[in-house]
Amino acid sequence: MIFDESGAQALLQQACAPAGIDPAGATLISLGQNAVFDLPELGLVAKVGRTPGSADRAARELALAGWLDGAGVPVVRPADPVVHLAQEHPVTLWHRLEPAVRPARPADLAPLLRALHALPAEPAPPAALGRRDLLAPVDSWLATAEGHIDPADAAFLRDRKETFVTAISELTPYLPFGPIHGDALPRNVHITPGGPVLLDLEYMASDLREHDLVVLALSQDRYGVPAEEVAAFNTAYGWDVREWPGFAVLRGARETASAAWVAQQTAGNPSARAEFRRRVDSLRDGEAAVRWFAF
Repeated sequence: MIFDESGAQALLQQACAPAGIDPAGATLISLGQNAVFDLPELGLVAKVGRTPGSADRAARELALAGWLDGAGVPVVRPADPVVHLAQEHPVTLWHRLEPAVRPARPADLAPLLRALHALPAEPAPPAALGRRDLLAPVDSWLATAEGHIDPADAAFLRDRKETFVTAISELTPYLPFGPIHGDALPRNVHITPGGPVLLDLEYMASDLREHDLVVLALSQDRYGVPAEEVAAFNTAYGWDVREWPGFAVLRGARETASAAWVAQQTAGNPSARAEFRRRVDSLRDGEAAVRWFAF
């Protein structure tokens, strides 16, 4: 099936029916690795996973959210500990937050990351935190796009992936190793009347804290986040990751993964094909400031 709004909504209906939950009136909030639906009449938000067979990852996210909440990190809270399934796609239910008082800005992310990065590696969280392997899904994403992208582009990204796998293993961190968010962007922050709350924990890991800081620095160059917003984030966090010698390595790895992620959406999607072409061409040409556009 095509994972679009209507497909995800059908999955939501299938998953909720056995639990006696009626998702009538569900409104799509976002569509990416998950389809996120607002269920205002139930006071819930539902997340429908794009990838079949990923129930374990969804259960892990529920457990980690409860752990962070107990540790005092402002985080979205599960409404149901059960992962519901529809055609092997995981569906999870969360407490609906109060409407945002304003859009989140990079500086709103900084105190949340500081709280998360202050958590020690021990005692262990209730779900295993592996490494943040940005590049692990690259081969499967490119395989999904077979027949829709140039095989030379797929080979280029696979070779690039292997180069960065080696380079990451040789990095020396500046910050202490430990729990990270894994996808630290303002889109994963919700500004409630009581302050910012952290969302989307599916990529949480135990790894270089620098991973969480590279995301925003890259967004300035590739996605048009204003330099002053990034500077405000760095001031609030207390450090600019671009001062770290390993920055270029983590940036390159994330760019490689981001290009491959778009590849999986190219079937029947001219906009995705154009964006994939833009990303691959800029990586081939070493053009670090070519603007990319989010999906």
